Amino acid sequence: QLVESGGGLVQPGGSLRLSCAASEFSLDYYAIGWFRQAPGKEREGVSCISGSSTRTNYTDSVKGRFTVSRDSARNTVYLQMNSLKPEDTGAYYCAADYASWCPRDPHDYDYWGQGTQVTVSS
Repeated sequence: QLVESGGGLVQPGGSLRLSCAASEFSLDYYAIGWFRQAPGKEREGVSCISGSSTRTNYTDSVKGRFTVSRDSARNTVYLQMNSLKPEDTGAYYCAADYASWCPRDPHDYDYWGQGTQVTVSS
């Protein structure tokens, strides 16, 4: 019930903007987490935006490069990714939980998207 889009192939230093949209319910008041998984690696939490959109956080490796935001009118959450590096390559997923903040356990999210692939390569 969540749909991610915006992935693709980009050169190092480039940018992408990922979108996470819901068609059957409002994302308002849902905390949205962004995750990624590289081949052969465990899923990693990348970012969270609170249900009220007043608080965000990022894993250390993307701080200063990624920005998460919400557009309630479009019922969409975005992950703007700048200065991309090869190590950012992976499948990116968004997840929603009807809560003020992102759950620590990924299993506690109410909804997950199907993922969008990001490949950073020259």
